[in-house]
Amino acid sequence: MTSHRADIVVQKLPLGIYQANCYLVSCPESREAIVVDAPGTAGEILPHLQGLNARCIVLTHTHPDHTEALAELRQRLQIPVAAHREEALRVWPAAESSLQDGDVIEVGRQHLKVIHTPGHTRGSVCLLHGKYLVSGDTLFPGGPGKTSRPADFQQIVVSITGKLFPLPDDTVVCPGHGPDTVLGKEKMEFESFSSRRHPADLCGDVLWLSS
Repeated sequence: MTSHRADIVVQKLPLGIYQANCYLVSCPESREAIVVDAPGTAGEILPHLQGLNARCIVLTHTHPDHTEALAELRQRLQIPVAAHREEALRVWPAAESSLQDGDVIEVGRQHLKVIHTPGHTRGSVCLLHGKYLVSGDTLFPGGPGKTSRPADFQQIVVSITGKLFPLPDDTVVCPGHGPDTVLGKEKMEFESFSSRRHPADLCGDVLWLSS
């Protein structure tokens, strides 16, 4: 799936056993691009970069299903890897660039804002450009990313409601797995979730409408 706008192109590649989404985000004017996450194999990603000048690989988080192709991809492209400072050392070799909340990643004439959204992992990040939000495993259609502890679930809810939900309703959410959604839909479904009582130990795979 490829989304074209006058100022940016977002190409989605579902790859690997878990069909994690790799995103190629490029500036149509300069042809500069970044690779967001590296699932599957380098051989599946590289053909889609033909004609583009890839300048870095950005990791939304460092779980194995999002980094399977990382070692070969960074070797073949000879470009740096960027990850949140909480996770920069969790890949080998370590990420060359350490990201934090509010950083700006330049892609040609375009800019993507880094939003730190801990919960799924401590160093999870989303990337925002205008009405496009690459959400990694922080937010999916119908619910948040999987969490392993109640404290992590509480944290991911704070990240989503405090940092993502203030964005416009028509923001397109491009998640780490599966199809896109729009933020307005997720806000409405979360209202249903938050109107009900839930066990104090709630975590794992949570859905706004049925959990």
